[in-house]
Amino acid sequence: MLPFPPLLLITDRGQSRIALLDVVAAALAGGVRWISVREKDLADLAQIALAGEVAALGARFGARVTLHGTADLAARAGLDGVHLAAGADAADARARLGAGALIGQSVHAAAEAAEAEPGVLDYVVAGPAFATASKPGYGPALEADGLRHLVGVCRVPLLALGGIDAANAARCKAAGAQGIAVMGGLMRAPDPEAEARALLRAWSDAA
Repeated sequence: MLPFPPLLLITDRGQSRIALLDVVAAALAGGVRWISVREKDLADLAQIALAGEVAALGARFGARVTLHGTADLAARAGLDGVHLAAGADAADARARLGAGALIGQSVHAAAEAAEAEPGVLDYVVAGPAFATASKPGYGPALEADGLRHLVGVCRVPLLALGGIDAANAARCKAAGAQGIAVMGGLMRAPDPEAEARALLRAWSDAA
């Protein structure tokens, strides 16, 4: 059994059509059970406060809440784990947070994916899977073939990120991804609850 649900919501209040906590609440109602707070422009104390509010909402649904940032900040916020930037010291994060924490890392190339060490990292996030407005400038889209290649060299579960919606989620699963991470698609959705349900349905229905 994977240590995480198949759909990860990454927050970005700058893209949100409504208040961030309202998006989170709607996504949770739609079935999301894993949220990572990614609000790096905020000061540390503001990130901790916001993460606490997200965690309180998540607790009502049994959801896991992590932080895009440092292990120290995730620990101070009392969260379930941390998502590290590419190149960050994953072994140090594991030592800081312990065996029970959920620790992941971003990867953008096969060499980074191949270096992901089981027992240190629980997962990696690879992207952009498809063209995306949320994070332009991160290189060409991997598409299904690129995802498949990264999955083939990676020793930990891989989640696809970037341009993912209900229409292409199945392509990620077919390429071997073991989950999907969505930011703008849920942040900008007119109805985040319905969008979450559609994403989860597309994932569960995929072969």
